[in-house]
Amino acid sequence: MTVAVKSIRNVSWIWAALGAVVMWLLLGVFARNLNLQSLVDTATTASFLAIVAMGQMLVVTTGRGAIDLSIPSIITLAAYLSAGMANGGNVNLLYVVPFALAIGAGIGLLNALIVLFLRIPPIIATLGMGYIVTTAILIYNPHYRATYIASLLVHISRDRLFGVLPVIVLIAVALAVLISLMFTYTKFGKSLTALGQNLEAAHLSGINVNLVQAIAYAISGLLAAFGGILISARVGGAFLGLGDPYLLETVGSVVVGGTLIFGGKAVPAGTFFGSLFLVLLVTAMQVAGLRIGGQYIGEGLLIILVLFVATNRTTQ
Repeated sequence: MTVAVKSIRNVSWIWAALGAVVMWLLLGVFARNLNLQSLVDTATTASFLAIVAMGQMLVVTTGRGAIDLSIPSIITLAAYLSAGMANGGNVNLLYVVPFALAIGAGIGLLNALIVLFLRIPPIIATLGMGYIVTTAILIYNPHYRATYIASLLVHISRDRLFGVLPVIVLIAVALAVLISLMFTYTKFGKSLTALGQNLEAAHLSGINVNLVQAIAYAISGLLAAFGGILISARVGGAFLGLGDPYLLETVGSVVVGGTLIFGGKAVPAGTFFGSLFLVLLVTAMQVAGLRIGGQYIGEGLLIILVLFVATNRTTQ
């Protein structure tokens, strides 16, 4: 029995999953809406966050407090590009989606180049890049026209498989599984974990640390763009500030899910459940009548608490 308990404790994502279940139960009781359908609906919303947070997780795993602050701007830009350029045409997605994903990955790669070769701290570099991308969005905004959203994207973001499982949830779960397999079985995944634990040791062992970090930032940008495409289909278009809520929430999902903020350990499943927990937390605060400012404070305090506990565990 003791061995089983210890094994459960060693599963990093279990606490995020338990927290999400407890939050769902409490919310269901107080809102008088305790049913499986409410959990499925919440998981649908959380899946958009989880997809983007997976990219944030990769950047955080590189270590030394790296956080990608350009993610919200990439989400918004990808939403504008996908909705505006496709303008309701499914055929247009054949070039619009690859273009938007390439733009996202390219911005991520630029982040990496600034961090690696200009020696600018990741938070400052990605924040600056975010401002540049936001300026590009402001320039494009007067020319944005999107009468319709491509039906294929609408189906992916809103429909359910066999009328039961939301497609977007399946995509988020599949992504978490793929990234978990990447960390377990691929050279890139193992190298990313190694450099996050000790950059100098990883370099001495023959790992191309610059290349690994560049790929991590590029994937982060790509997933942010992918999330932006799906989010635009979910909300029916694009608007300024669309990606802003995802800045705090991607970081929160990652740290709540058990990924070490100092790098060297990533927990994809935990990031998914962390996203679910945060969405449930925000829903609970909305039910309680808290305004948006109060919701941000609540999320911020939770992240600080989790970081405090994680820091103490690491230093002990």
